[in-house]
Amino acid sequence: MNDNMEEKRMAGDYEIIQAVQIGDREVVLGENPQDETGMKYMCAFCRQNALFAEYSEVMASDDFPEIVELFGQRIAEQAQKTHIELNKPRIQGIDDCPITAEGCTPISHEDDLHGKIVVIKPEVLRREYRRATRQLKLCLGGFGASPHSRGSACYCVDLYTGKESRYERMDVLGTIQPENLPGWAKHGLTAIQQEQVKKETTKERER
Repeated sequence: MNDNMEEKRMAGDYEIIQAVQIGDREVVLGENPQDETGMKYMCAFCRQNALFAEYSEVMASDDFPEIVELFGQRIAEQAQKTHIELNKPRIQGIDDCPITAEGCTPISHEDDLHGKIVVIKPEVLRREYRRATRQLKLCLGGFGASPHSRGSACYCVDLYTGKESRYERMDVLGTIQPENLPGWAKHGLTAIQQEQVKKETTKERER
């Protein structure tokens, strides 16, 4: 067996032969030549993380062109859904151009990122998310947030969506001072900080 061969990606008995990730879901196309029920091909949506993959809206057929057509339709629908999501009224009219190194302060191994506003490198993000509204995060902690740490994980919360995520320290382009944030980001930061105070208050009451 060739150790250099990539491990096949499987969804049950189906090998994933094509996959396109856009927005919050991935569209996959699978094949199982050994299937004896007449359903050799399948198309599904997939959401996955480091631990597991969840497949939904699975459609199977013995007609390859039919499944490929469905695959294409679902990609187009997901692309349209993502386009609408990324261009909601509240984002219209704001500067959403990607933040470059010139627009932030570079970090060194000496910097403590706890509680700092970090800018994620555009190239780390998927193509549709390479924009300011997906680059600015509040770093909450993680080993990677500490200076000279052996760990690299930085746990953050998005200033635009409020969603939590994990990045590596090497993914951080730099930091921005709160007073230099655009208006939408200041609003997001305030909302996150208020939520944190609320959680701390609740914890204190429960003790």
